[in-house]
Amino acid sequence: MDQPESYQKFGEFLAVTWQDGHESLLSQESLRRACPCANCRGEPDLLGRRLMPADKPDLTADSYRLSGLKAVGHYAWQLLWADGHSTGIYTYDYLRRLCDCDICLEKEGSGD
Repeated sequence: MDQPESYQKFGEFLAVTWQDGHESLLSQESLRRACPCANCRGEPDLLGRRLMPADKPDLTADSYRLSGLKAVGHYAWQLLWADGHSTGIYTYDYLRRLCDCDICLEKEGSGD
């Protein structure tokens, strides 16, 4: 698993430099829309159907503004949003897969 070496908020983006030297520029909006928490993504029931929460919050401008992040062990970050949302745990593997640069898209397309 590749780990981040450093990160920086850069305007509306989160810039991540990985141990292998790759740099990802992830938009804060795309990160929030990809939030992996059960409230945003739903939870599977025993039959594998995805159940969405009835009280899913409306997203505002603050929903897309990253206010901070916390390390979760040595495998993930918990992203903290200006609207108070903070239950999403983004593993480093997941964050790396969210990178949509040409290099990463080419790798994904080749199955590497």
